[in-house]
Amino acid sequence: MISRRATLAMAILATLLCLAPFASAQQTARAKALGLRVKCMCGGCNDAAGACYHSGGEFSGPCEAALGMLKEIDQRVARNESDDEILKAFVKEYGPTVLMEPPKSGFDLTAWIMPVAVPLIAFIAVWEVVRRWRRRAALLPPAPDVPADLLARVHHEAGRDES
Repeated sequence: MISRRATLAMAILATLLCLAPFASAQQTARAKALGLRVKCMCGGCNDAAGACYHSGGEFSGPCEAALGMLKEIDQRVARNESDDEILKAFVKEYGPTVLMEPPKSGFDLTAWIMPVAVPLIAFIAVWEVVRRWRRRAALLPPAPDVPADLLARVHHEAGRDES
């Protein structure tokens, strides 16, 4: 018969073994935040490395690429590198597509401006065209009045006698 202490020790050990993979992944809140700013480069998803969970099939959880990226982030955070240095290292290794959002400077600034600017410019252009049409219509001479006998003749000839 197993004693209560042995049962409790086995339960604690089983719990620790189940939680061990999660304990080795990202230790700090800063590392977790950086993991959400870089894209998983496995090619099978468009998720952030910190949110990569390939669901379905035989495998569900962060892929090897995401785990490697998260481990590297943890190591760099442990070496007390700044966020910018860490992100620059990933951009140097994988290219600018590794960032979940483009930088807000240089040519990449257009990715932030265009979604607002294009609809605004289109709205202003349509507004101006309609304003000009209305102004031009106001300057046209009024349509002449058509005599009633001529209008009755046109209706009669068209086959719609309204008498």
